[in-house]
Amino acid sequence: MSGSLPLLAAGLGVVALVTLVAPRLRTPAPILLALAGVLVSLFAPLEHVALDPELILIGFLPPLLYADAFHTSWVHFRRWLRPILMLAIGLVALTILAVGWVAHALLPELPLAGCFLLGAIVSPTDTVATQAVIERLRVPRRMTAILGGESLVNDATGLVGVQLALVVLLSGVFEAGEVAVAFARVAGLGIVIGIAIGGLFSYANKLVRDTQALFALSLLSPYLAFLVADQLEASGVLAVVAAGFVVAWRIHHVEAQSRVELYSAWNLLTYLLNGFCFVYIGLETPWLLRDLSPAGDRHVLVAGVAITVVCVVARFAWCFPGTYVPLRLSAKLRELEGGAPPWRNVVIVSWCGVRGAVSLAAALAVPATFDDGSPFEGRRVIVACTLIVILLTLFLQGWTLQPLVRALGVREDADGEHEHSFAREKILGAGIARLDAFCSERSCPLAVHRFRAAMADELAALSAADAALQKEAAERVAVSAEVRRAVHAAQEAELLSLRDSGAINDRTYVELQLELDRAQDDGKR
Repeated sequence: MSGSLPLLAAGLGVVALVTLVAPRLRTPAPILLALAGVLVSLFAPLEHVALDPELILIGFLPPLLYADAFHTSWVHFRRWLRPILMLAIGLVALTILAVGWVAHALLPELPLAGCFLLGAIVSPTDTVATQAVIERLRVPRRMTAILGGESLVNDATGLVGVQLALVVLLSGVFEAGEVAVAFARVAGLGIVIGIAIGGLFSYANKLVRDTQALFALSLLSPYLAFLVADQLEASGVLAVVAAGFVVAWRIHHVEAQSRVELYSAWNLLTYLLNGFCFVYIGLETPWLLRDLSPAGDRHVLVAGVAITVVCVVARFAWCFPGTYVPLRLSAKLRELEGGAPPWRNVVIVSWCGVRGAVSLAAALAVPATFDDGSPFEGRRVIVACTLIVILLTLFLQGWTLQPLVRALGVREDADGEHEHSFAREKILGAGIARLDAFCSERSCPLAVHRFRAAMADELAALSAADAALQKEAAERVAVSAEVRRAVHAAQEAELLSLRDSGAINDRTYVELQLELDRAQDDGKR
């Protein structure tokens, strides 16, 4: 039996088990996934299969970034573009420089270009673990927007830094001007390609009406953007992000039922891919650490810990002045960004520096030989230091983020809830007005008037001026929901009885069951 099949089965089992136990243990799932991967690698009788780093960088990363772009608010991204770029570009550059010089001092066997390559590898943060805590704790949307925007862009800047550092390392030639021009070309061309690919697939969404074909196209979009950018030596990550933004902005061209099914399919896909990324870290950890000899490589362990401290300190040193100094100097920025955030919020953002699978995959992708065929002995050191940074930040920062948020008393602002209620009132009002206009033009059956009454109750429950009227409307809405659930359960039981008795076949059963489920979902909205 192929060694990869038991590994795949173990990975799926770990993801399912951790999903069930993580809420009960009140521990972020990414941490448990990595820990479970370590335990499987140590104790399960599995053959070690060296996973190709391109599986993460090319197989997993494009759809994950594409999905993140869909869930990122373009309105918020534009509003807080300055702090997002401050973290995704400025902090990445600072981290590369700081880690590079510290590594040069502690790892004499590593050439200077290799030290900066290490800095580029550990510069991007993995906010999947952070978001797993942030979303559950309902922190201010400004914070989630900035962290989410950072995660979209800093993978690109970090990987472009890796690409440029590799060129310098393998060629031995460094020209600051050429590096800056190359960075601008790679990033700018990637964005242009992404916008073009996004526009193409947005147009396709207007023409295609088959949900399965739409899903295939939605999965093709990030891979095609990444492929075209890679062929033109541009940033595939930025191309994917730009394409995702463009398609998400025009997603209203897709029919309603297809949109529901597409979002459901992508949620399941990203759930599995994210899970496998952290299981991958855990599975590889014991095998990579075995390459270190306990005595001779002690300085590598010390360097890994020191580099982790540098990454954490650099983020704090960058976030506080980068947050407050520009806002103090510019009244226009203060107005645009909603004033200066509380210091507690900046502490939380500064502590969200977890590194993850992208850094590990980038380290493993470092070639083992130079262009002339001579071995690159520093590769083992780069991989070991990267792994130490990932493990320390994942378990130290990831595990303590939730207690820190609670200890500092950071809470979600009221704007998000108010915005949701405001929009819901508007769309209910628009629906009632259109129904009234429709019924003024032609005779409407009683069911339509009952539909109007249900919408009116929902609107009154949100916005009635009188508290008693608002409470009565909310109670009617609750009763309506309870009745719908009871009716659905009775219909579901009858349908199951028909199938079990042989009155209908399984295909008819599934078709009608899905029809009932969709009707139930429609009733909830």
